[in-house]
Formats: sequence, structure tokens, C-alpha cells
Amino acid sequence: MTQWLTATGTTDHQKRSERGPIARVAWLSLDEEDHDLPRFLNHLVAAFRSADLDVGAEALTLLESDHVPPADAVLVSIVSDLEMIDGRMVVVLDDYHVIDAPTVHEAVTFLIENLPPQVTAAITTRADPPLSLSRLRARGELVEIRAADLRFTPDEAEVFLTRTMDLQLEPEWVAALAARTEGWAAGLQLAALSARTHTGVDGSGGVARFVESFSGTHRFVLDYLVEEVLDRQPEQVAGFLLETSVLDQLTGELCDALTRRSDGRAMLERLERENLFVVPLDDERRWYRYHHLFADTLRARLGARDPGRVVELHAAAGRWLVQNGFLADAVRHGIASADHERVADLIELTLGDLRRRRQDRTIRDWLATLPDDVVRDRPLLATFVGWSRLSHGDFNAVEGWLDAAEAGLLRAPSKINAGDAAAGAARDRDAELGSLPAMIAIYRASVAQARGDVDGTVSQARRALALAQPEDHFARGAAGGFLGLAAWAAGDLGTAADTFTAAAANLHAAGMITDELGMAVITASIWLGRGRPLQARRLYEQALATAERQSGPVLSTVGDLHVGLADVLREQGELEAAAAHLDIARELGERASLPENRHRWYTAMAGLLQARGDLDGTIAMLDRAEPTFLPGYFPDVRPIAATRARAWILQGRLEEAQAWARDRGVAPTDPPTYLAEYDQLTLARLLVAQGRAGEALDLLGQILDAGQAADRDGSLIEASLVRALAHHANGDTRAATADLAVTLSIGVPAGYSRLFLDEGNPFLELLDRMAGSAPEDVGEHAERLLAATQEPSGIAHPRRDSEDGLSARELEVLRLLATELTGPEIARQLFVSVNTLRTHTKHIFTKLDVSTRRAAVGRAVDRGLLSS
Repeated sequence: MTQWLTATGTTDHQKRSERGPIARVAWLSLDEEDHDLPRFLNHLVAAFRSADLDVGAEALTLLESDHVPPADAVLVSIVSDLEMIDGRMVVVLDDYHVIDAPTVHEAVTFLIENLPPQVTAAITTRADPPLSLSRLRARGELVEIRAADLRFTPDEAEVFLTRTMDLQLEPEWVAALAARTEGWAAGLQLAALSARTHTGVDGSGGVARFVESFSGTHRFVLDYLVEEVLDRQPEQVAGFLLETSVLDQLTGELCDALTRRSDGRAMLERLERENLFVVPLDDERRWYRYHHLFADTLRARLGARDPGRVVELHAAAGRWLVQNGFLADAVRHGIASADHERVADLIELTLGDLRRRRQDRTIRDWLATLPDDVVRDRPLLATFVGWSRLSHGDFNAVEGWLDAAEAGLLRAPSKINAGDAAAGAARDRDAELGSLPAMIAIYRASVAQARGDVDGTVSQARRALALAQPEDHFARGAAGGFLGLAAWAAGDLGTAADTFTAAAANLHAAGMITDELGMAVITASIWLGRGRPLQARRLYEQALATAERQSGPVLSTVGDLHVGLADVLREQGELEAAAAHLDIARELGERASLPENRHRWYTAMAGLLQARGDLDGTIAMLDRAEPTFLPGYFPDVRPIAATRARAWILQGRLEEAQAWARDRGVAPTDPPTYLAEYDQLTLARLLVAQGRAGEALDLLGQILDAGQAADRDGSLIEASLVRALAHHANGDTRAATADLAVTLSIGVPAGYSRLFLDEGNPFLELLDRMAGSAPEDVGEHAERLLAATQEPSGIAHPRRDSEDGLSARELEVLRLLATELTGPEIARQLFVSVNTLRTHTKHIFTKLDVSTRRAAVGRAVDRGLLSS
């Protein structure tokens, strides 16, 4: 196919004379293990790079990151790189029929739908793939070459048989062979190989009888011809073909290990010369494979003749592959030989590498071939199964597997003669075994946290710290993180901040920069709870500075850092700066945000809209935040529903706020706890608005006492503010001004602004009264807040879906994107660099809320942006 594509590639849109033949082909031969989406994406990028294409650097970094990236982020990155390829190329997905994973089908559909004009996808498959074929047909974007198209005509059959296969055949014999095989290329090749052995002394011999001796469907013709070919091969060749048929890929030394001969390389070269269904896999002719149908028939014949020998051959192949460092391939042969113990040993050796490359499905598929008792006997494998159950929320099954793993640690680890080539894998396995007790405790802590068992979380995290070696930085960091979460949930924010700071240092020592920076989001949130916005701001700014110093693509937590900093800036009244950071986070997209943090963008934008007085927009944004919130990761100290209820209260929609309190089950008589505090402060605001300030005062007094006892200035500042409003509603001006003086004295120097101003007119009335009569320092704080109310708001509205959101230059780029010009061609027409074009397209995608060229053009057409 590669030669054909290179020599004849054209499209319906442009004639070959205009662009010439395709210069480059990226070829991906698929196998069953490409069901695993990260593996498929890795192999896809490798195919592009093997064709000397500058594609996929960012995608590879995403795939190798500490957190599994969304497939869309990887695919968008690949498509963006392909946009900038100069010249035509084809990406070939060979043997696509082996893929049955919906996630891979979705990824390929996305790729096909969004390829730039200069890139074509070619798929070889034995069955129609579950892709959007009908839509592609309707658009005229699908060229289908089916079995009937691939059949040789009589003239083509004559050229093939007489020139390629070097047979001297009468025209009637050529016509008969073409008819018998229905022009099927594989059948013709096998028929030609067999016909060679039937020629007589005069050149005609038994060919006529041979031609008439077979008929039927392709399957029966193939079986018959293979029998003919094999039976007439020298015994040495036939034996080689059968014994090496168990291999997916062949090289001389590997074949020698199976046949116990020394002619493997020479035999492969001979088979290629004789067109005996071997396909070279590299330019050096070191690796080959058999034609798939030919291999299937060889394996069936070998299995029927000598099933025991099949097992021996798989075992021999596995031994050679282990000794030469091909551990994953050795696992597959071990499975075929049903040697469960050896397979388990091999999986242990490959486990660390496959997990780092996000090939968890491959591991799960392998383990599914083993009896449970074999897996339970190996701590690494049992722990992996336990972790898999944990990631799927099957908490009840986790404990049993972790128990088995701990029991297995008491037994001596199995040893396998891995050879020098696998020595590194053996060292990795032994290191993982050494850190396994601590990791098991961490997984138990994770189960306890997910169940809301704070005591269990703390107990297991402390156990993990006790078990971890000094150099087990990841285990120590993870355990510290769980202890910090428990302290945070209990309201012990000082301990939580210290613990997370130490945990981040361990992650830094482990080289896990992404996780370290992710902890800055948590630690900054805790500093806000302690009433220290300035400290939170410094932490975010330092983390972003660290992220900017990292080479390569944007880290997967950078967007979260921008969102966190935006929220602090909003609180401090720097609305323009806050909006700018939210814009950056939105432009970075999901590739720069962890799933558990994605609701934060919406809640931060809701806060900005509230600061602008757009409470309807605030509520709409909170409605969008709610479905993206993932419970169980962090203590839910600011429930979205309570934030929405606060907006309702400001709007006077007290019935809806009361319904929230009823559904939430929060009441004025509830004892104060830190996890309930945000709900209780929301309820206190509702009681004041309902004219029940007395009930609110009792609740607020308890919150203040709890906050003071725990040294939480954040609790003191907000509770004192709400109590001042309650006293003001009751007409107790002296008590109101006393509480207001406390909250201003602590809160304003700490960096609070919007906390006060977002309370609206009741607070401003009280503030105005205090400004002229309070002590000098308190009065200055009041005057400062009053002055802030006179400043124009600097918040940026969410992007408008209109032409006004695009600059004249961006509109010009957008119109060119709607043509069939390639990225480099557009850059040349605009007299800009490819990198500058990338920047323009990213801005266009962001403003149109799309991620691909096709989607941008579609959105532009819908909005009439291309009409002028």
C-alpha cells in the first residue's frame, strides 16, 4: 500500500499534476493490544514520527504525564501539529478489524473528522469499522476499495503470473486460474507457487490438470492451495514454515530458537525471494511477518497435527524473547503456552513500565488469563487488581485483594532468569516490592477517605508513613496528603497546611512536579480557610512561576493554578487581573486541569459575575459547575448548592433558599462542625433575610466559638460579618458596629474585599455609618471598602458568540481556514511564521469555543462570519 499511495496518491479536490505524489506515509500496523486507548495513541504518534514528521511532541508528554489526560486533549494536539505539515501525507491504519474498543473507534472518528486538507487517512480492514462511514459518503469524503475492486482482471492476472511469478502459461490457463480464484490476489499467488511444481518436461505437464483440480469459495481455495504449497515444499522449508507460524513477527535468531537450526535469516530471505507470503517489516530486512491468512492456515495445520508441539514452540519463543528484552511479547507466548506461573512472573517484570505508559488495559487483559489464586500469590499483581477495583469504585472488593497482597509479602518473591536485557525490569520490580507495604496502606487510606471514614484514613496514612523508607518520596508524599485531607476536613487548618507543605516537598524530591504543583491548589485553599488571602496569592504565584520554568508542554495542573489565583484576585478586588487568569485557564482547556478541579473555573467565574452585580449569570454559572464536581477527592467545604442559595438570598428569592435548607437538612440548632460551617453561615444569612435574626445570632455565636478555638481566622472574619448584619437587622447598632470593627480589623489587612462588598446594601449602610465614627484604623478600613465601590468594575464577560469577539486579523485567518490550504500555505499567504499562525488559530478556537479546524469553520458558517 505504501508504494501505491506514494506513486498514485490524488484527491478528488486536486489533481495529481497540481501536487504530485504523496511524499510521506505514516503506517500503523494494529494488533489486539491496541484496544488500549493510551497504547493506541502512543503508537499513532510513533507512526507519525517514524515518517520524519514533527508531530506529537506535546501529545507524548501528555500521555506520559502523571495523570491520565483526556483523549480529546491528545487528539487536538496531534491535529494541531498536522495542520502545520507542509506537503501531502497519509496515515495508514492497517488491520483495523482487530480493534473492538469503543474508545479507540471514537478517537479514530475524531481524527478522521478533523484531519487538515493535506492529510488523508487510509484504513485496511476485513470488515466495515464502526465509524461514521455514511456521513463521510454523503460528503464525498470516502473512497472505498472493496474486494471486487481488488480482484485482478484477466490482463492483470496475466502480468502477475507471467512477470511477477515468472511462469510461462498459456492464455487459457491464465484465464482459468483467474476465474477459479475470482481474481483474488492471495489465491493467485498460492496458485502460482503450486503451479510451479506441476510443470512437466515440456513446460505444460500437469498444469492443466492442476488448474481444473480446485474450485469453491476463497476459504476453501486458500486451504487447498496452502496444502498444495506446503506439500510440495522441501521438507526443510515446510517444517520451517509450520514451526515459525506461532510467531507474530520473525527474525533469524528467534526462528533458530524455535527450529533448533541455524538458517533462520537465510530462510527468511529465501521465502521473500520466492514470494512465499512473508512481509518485511523494516528496511534492513531483519524482521518479517507472514501474510495473515497464510499464517492462520499454517497455525491451524500445526495445531491439528501436533498440539503438544505448539505449546513447546510458544515456550521456546517466550524464552528467547525474555533473554532479548522483549518482555511484553514473551507474555503473549506464555499465555498461549498456558504456563500461568511464568506468565505471572513476566507480568511482574513489565508491570512498572506498562503502568508508567498508561497501558492498564493490557495488564488487566493479561491478568484475566490467569487463575485468581496465581494472581493472589503475587503481591504486585494482587495490589494492581485491588487498585483497579478502587479506581472503579468497587470498594468491597479492594480489601480482599490488598489482604492477599500483604499475605504474599511474607513469602519469598518468585525469581525468573530474565537475562541481562531485562535486568533493569528486575530491579524495578524489586524496588516496587520494597515500597509495596506503604502503597498498600495508601490504597487502604484512599478507601477509607472515599467512605468518609476520617479515623480510618488517618490510621492508614500514618501506617504508610511508618512503612515508607526515607527514599520512598512518592509514598511519603501521598500519605502526607491523606493526613492533610483529614486535618482539613476536621477544621485543623494549621496542621493541614503544614502537612501538605511537607507532602509537596516529598513529591518534589520524587520528581513529580505536576503533583507538587497540584498540591499548591489544595494548600492555597487551606490558607483561604485560615483567613490569609495574601498567603494564598503568593503560593499561587510561586507555583505558576515554577510551572513556567518547566520545559515542554503545559503541565496538567497549570490551568487550575490560574483559576485559583483568579479567585484570590477577585476576592482582593482586582477584577481585571482575575478575568485575565480565567481567560488563560479557559484557553489552556482540560489538558491543563485535573478532573477533580474542573468545577473551580465555573465557581470562580460565578464569583466574578457576582462582583459585577450579575446574579442571574452567577446562578447560571453555578448550575454549570455542579455536574462537573467530583465528590470524594477533597473535603467539600464550599458546597455549590449553598453558594447558589446565597445568590438567591441576595435576589430575595427566599422560598428557593428555604427549599435548599430543607433539602440539605441544615437547621439553626445543629452543632457547629467545619464541614457544615459554610452551610450554616448560608443559613444564618437566610434567617436574617427572613426576619429571624435572633435564631441566627445563636448559631453564629457557636460558629465563632468553634473558629476561635481552632484558630481559624477565616471563620472568625465571615461569622463576625454575618453577626454584624444580624445585629443591624435587630436594630442593635452598638453590637453591629462592634462585630464590624472586629471583622474589618482582621479581614481587610489580610486581603479581603469582595467578602464584604458582595453582601450588598445592608452591609454598605452599616459601613457608611461606621466610616465617620469608628476608631482611626477601623475607619480607614471602612473608607477603603467604600472607595472600592466607586471604582469601575474590571470583570470580563464570558466570551461573546459574535463576530465582535474576533479581531480583523483573526477573521482573515478564519476565512483561510475555510479553504483547502494547508497550515504552512496559509502562513505564507499571510506573510507570517507557522508559529504565529498557531497563535492566531488557538485564539480563534478559544473565542468560538471549539477545538478543531473543522469545528471552527462550521461555527463560523453558522454565525455568518465568512459572508464578508
